Amino acid sequence: MWLKGVITLKKIGLIIADESEYVIVREWAEKNSAERFDFYTREGHLFMLDDATKVHSVLCGIGTVNAATAATYLALEGVQAIFNFGLSGGISGISRGEFMVGTSFLEHDFDLTPLGYELCQKPSQKSVFEADKRLVNLICEAYPFIKQGVAVSGDSFICDDKRRDFFKNKYNAMSCDMESSAIAYVCDLANIPFLSLRKISDDAGNDANNSYKGALNIEGEEVLKILFEIMKKA
Repeated sequence: MWLKGVITLKKIGLIIADESEYVIVREWAEKNSAERFDFYTREGHLFMLDDATKVHSVLCGIGTVNAATAATYLALEGVQAIFNFGLSGGISGISRGEFMVGTSFLEHDFDLTPLGYELCQKPSQKSVFEADKRLVNLICEAYPFIKQGVAVSGDSFICDDKRRDFFKNKYNAMSCDMESSAIAYVCDLANIPFLSLRKISDDAGNDANNSYKGALNIEGEEVLKILFEIMKKA
């Protein structure tokens, strides 16, 4: 029997690390009567954006281990794409308050240099992980103010002019954070399209801690509008 207008449901994962960043999703979820669907003991929500798009959001906790665990969990849940949002330090070509998407990701604290490897280099593995080009093009065409660049991440808050400038000169990095490369790594293993949207909170320099503390207002409604529109097209 031929059925006209059959809708294929897609499931999208959304990973957010910090409580202050996740609050915008929680408020939207509660306002729209979304189902509470936790990620182990961490908060999560399950909701429909439209008839064809289901989103599973998770508050994963800060850092690469938390981020990789959340990405693995969502991969096992059968998501067809994973999105990430959060605050990042700006390294080059971008200013505080601007938005960017990572085009490629490196783990800046993976260090086997005493064994003769380059910083970030993983023996017999990839060291650079890519965002999904289609998703990057979709979001940047729809929102031309969003910049594109290299993101480096690791389990440290970058608050040092010299380290910031090293990442700029060594990797041509635009931003630094504590989750995106770990999510990108899992998505690469699982062959899941990945997109990370970041707002720049500070310049990753000597005064970054003070700038970051003043950047927790992340323009929630605008951020969710951007993410949800691209998720529908994913």
